[in-house]
Amino acid sequence: MQESKGRINQGCCPQSEKIMPKGEEALVSSLFFGGFMGRSGKSYGAIPIIMKRDSIFYRLFQQSPSLLFDLLENPPDNATEYRFDSVAVKEPKFEIDGVFLPPDNDSSGVIYFCEVQFQKDERLYERVFGESFLYFYRQRERFTDWQIVVIYPTRSLEQSNTHPYRALLNCNQVHRIYLNELGEIQQLPLGVALMVLTTVEETQAPEKARYLLARTQQQIADPEAGRAIIEMIATIMVYKFTNLSRQEVEAMLGLQLADTRVYREAKEEGRLEGQLEGRLEGRLEGRLEGRLEGESALILRLLQRRFGAVDEVLTARIQALEIEQLESLAEALLDFTALNDLVLWLNRYSL
Repeated sequence: MQESKGRINQGCCPQSEKIMPKGEEALVSSLFFGGFMGRSGKSYGAIPIIMKRDSIFYRLFQQSPSLLFDLLENPPDNATEYRFDSVAVKEPKFEIDGVFLPPDNDSSGVIYFCEVQFQKDERLYERVFGESFLYFYRQRERFTDWQIVVIYPTRSLEQSNTHPYRALLNCNQVHRIYLNELGEIQQLPLGVALMVLTTVEETQAPEKARYLLARTQQQIADPEAGRAIIEMIATIMVYKFTNLSRQEVEAMLGLQLADTRVYREAKEEGRLEGQLEGRLEGRLEGRLEGRLEGESALILRLLQRRFGAVDEVLTARIQALEIEQLESLAEALLDFTALNDLVLWLNRYSL
């Protein structure tokens, strides 16, 4: 396979070109083995789902930590030996999206923090720098240096006021990646191209997806790895076109989706959300009066399925909500993209 070039932006410096590494098939084989995680929300036919890019990126990095370094101009020499983790730090408690840990035998000991940001957050850099530096402080004996990578779909979603962090953002330890500036999908490594596919406009997405499907069939010799990549492409497209039926997406891509994981998981989550919506409707009609415990339990179950474990503090806050607040939360959580959205909602609407 030929090497390809991608446009990379680092800090506030001018864009520069980098040469993407060879060995794409080996990378993708490990990258997509094990599939992906499906999420739900808006309607896809009769199945509620929404575009959940965080889960896609989590799976990408989980299966192949070295993919992060394809985005950087100067990756470490031992990039393939890094481990990916998502960590939680107590007192105060917070979670870091992605931490890339060097191998134990690496004397340089550089840790990489990663944030994938597909929503506007005007306090993003306060949080990213605060959490990263606190983690680095507490793990100082393990690591000698740090790097931070923030991935945006476009510049427009970046925090507006960056002035307090101008020194950090312009240093060579902080890298801001704008996916829509990496270049054409045809010129990118397959793993990076899938990241970019999540940002492509709907009018262009079908053509790009069909190209990646054909490229996968041509370049990936391992049948299992090829199937996993094709399923990932199908996931991205299903999440993009929530207004189309399964049959319409199948026709668009030339695939059968009934047996894919995205369809199975969406169907199961649709069943859970159908139960939730049914209970809410019944309560509005007076049929479920007084069943606060069951309502909050179902909301907690749906939150756990989407975002993982919900800690005791958040659980207690949800269980303390009044029925009107639970009903509002049930509607709002369909649009949540991260557990932090729940925290923001509770801070705004609960005591």
